[in-house]
Amino acid sequence: MESGHTPSRKHPEYWGGDIPWIAVGDAGKNHGGVILDTVEHTNQLGIDNSSARLLPKGTVCLSRGGTVGYVTVLGRPMATSQGFANWICGDKIDPFFLKYIFLREADALDRFAIGATIQTIYYPDIKAFHVCVPSLAEQQRIVGVLDEAFAGLATAQAHAAQNLQNARALFESHLQSVFTHRGKGWVETTLGDVGKVSMCKRIFKEETAATGDIPFYKIGTFGKEADAFIPIQTYNEYRAKYSFPKKGDVLISASGTIGRRVRYDGEPAYFQDSNIVWIDNDEKQVLNDYLFHFYGACKWNSTKGATISRLYNDNVRQIAIAFPDSHQEQKRIVTQLDALAAETQRLTRLYEQKQAALAALKKSLLHQAFTGEL
Repeated sequence: MESGHTPSRKHPEYWGGDIPWIAVGDAGKNHGGVILDTVEHTNQLGIDNSSARLLPKGTVCLSRGGTVGYVTVLGRPMATSQGFANWICGDKIDPFFLKYIFLREADALDRFAIGATIQTIYYPDIKAFHVCVPSLAEQQRIVGVLDEAFAGLATAQAHAAQNLQNARALFESHLQSVFTHRGKGWVETTLGDVGKVSMCKRIFKEETAATGDIPFYKIGTFGKEADAFIPIQTYNEYRAKYSFPKKGDVLISASGTIGRRVRYDGEPAYFQDSNIVWIDNDEKQVLNDYLFHFYGACKWNSTKGATISRLYNDNVRQIAIAFPDSHQEQKRIVTQLDALAAETQRLTRLYEQKQAALAALKKSLLHQAFTGEL
């Protein structure tokens, strides 16, 4: 068993060579497989002037710090960071059999990890690991069966992912075509002419609490469950004075990930000032359901701030929008898009169920392999 190490970052001459150096992110991308290259490379000078070791092809690497449990097998000589425990296998254990042992014991490895913020498995625990192994010939038979089964599962996962991608691409293509191929009787204007851009009055952090009467949605909890609340007295006071969305209004995230949207259900709630905005629209021109789909196709003209992008009110007002002047035609478009969106969501659920079933099958195969049932 070998540790890894990081050549000094203070010496740029130790970096950029021809020796791949594995970080935890590299192992994550190659989890369960063979690793052939890495993002960063060191060189012989970096190896000679650090505790890093050039490990041979076939070494089994297990991430033990940061993200615990990534396992990969070296496809060529490489070095690793200190976030790994590495096994150079002798003639009594097949490296790919050892890889499958670690995949099988993923839950157990998590239980060995210690740390409030960064989880780590320490070397005394790693050195105490014990496993039962059959003969080398039996190991290789099991590896052959698992390799074939896992390759088939990977193909099934790829097909499911491609089907989902195709469904989403079809919906996106249709969504874009609705708002770019305009027929007779369409109106072209800006969102600022459709309605007033509104937002809630600012609430300060000290006015919120972890529990309370009225949910307060920050940008991080927008569209999810609230984790902060305000007193009902504050809610009633602000509601009497300031802008509030009406039931059916479409709320838009205006910072971070721009353009996430939620239909407001009318339940008492408060929304974080300029981070969440909506068009105060009386639906005389445009139905809110039509706006909901338009926002999904919208190219938001946001302003890049020092750290995050932000959608200011002027950005929203200037966005061009086209819509049929007939509410009946808007409803027809909404019905069509709702149906296509529902089908895409159905395929997404099927994909997620298939992924869960494939993951369960992997666990079942690993269990059989290490209980003599395969």
